[in-house]
Formats: sequence, structure tokens, C-alpha cells
Amino acid sequence: MALGSNLGDRAAHLAYARARLGALPGTRLAGASRVDETAPLPGSGPGSAAYLNQMVLLETTLPPADLLAACLAIEAERGRVRSAGPRWSPRTLDLDIVRYGTRTLHQPGLTIPHPELPRRDFWQREIAEIEAHVHV
Repeated sequence: MALGSNLGDRAAHLAYARARLGALPGTRLAGASRVDETAPLPGSGPGSAAYLNQMVLLETTLPPADLLAACLAIEAERGRVRSAGPRWSPRTLDLDIVRYGTRTLHQPGLTIPHPELPRRDFWQREIAEIEAHVHV
């Protein structure tokens, strides 16, 4: 699971997400990478601030669609407003299901593994960091 924030108290948004994700039914936070600061993605729009990003490893019994619904609710709790603006517009909190074990899934609104994984070096670094410390 990828966590990102570039609005407001970015570190507090990530801490909130970690706590809420770990408290979901049938879910345990099994590992976390360090927090990275990254430049906004190309196309983020003018004035976009740097992101704080972190990857967390969840062990969960929630099906992918239920996990996604929980992630969207957690984002909304932190003031995330989804709009028709630029795809990578600034946000208080962004939660992405990057992988779900070895599962592959293609349904409206949810693709696993996340289609951007091969293009996001920071996600790959964060995953490698977790995998080096937690038996996955």
C-alpha cells in the first residue's frame, strides 16, 4: 500500500493513514518503509508541492474492493477531495493499493498490481526496503 501527501501537515496525514489502515477489521500493519520526499509527478499542475511518500505492508483478510473502499474513506477523513482537475493534483492524502499478494485484478476503479508501479522508482525502492526487513 502506497501512502502520499503534499498538502497540509504531510507527516501527520501519513501517520493517520498508518494508524487507520492498521485498525481496519482483519488487518495488521506488518511493515513500513521510511518516509521519502519526492518531487511532484509530471503533469501535477503548477505550484504542486513535494510529496511525502511511504510504502506499508498490510496483512488483511479484506477483499481488494473492501480495502479500496476503506482507503477512499480514510482519504476523505483527511480532507481529500476528488475532482475532475489534473490527475496528480495536490492532495492531503493519497492511498494506493500497489500489490495484493500475488493477485492480479482488473476491474473498474481498481487494477492490481497498480499500473504505475513500473514507472515509480520511489515505490520500487520502498517495496525493496520493506522486503529486506520483513519476510514477504
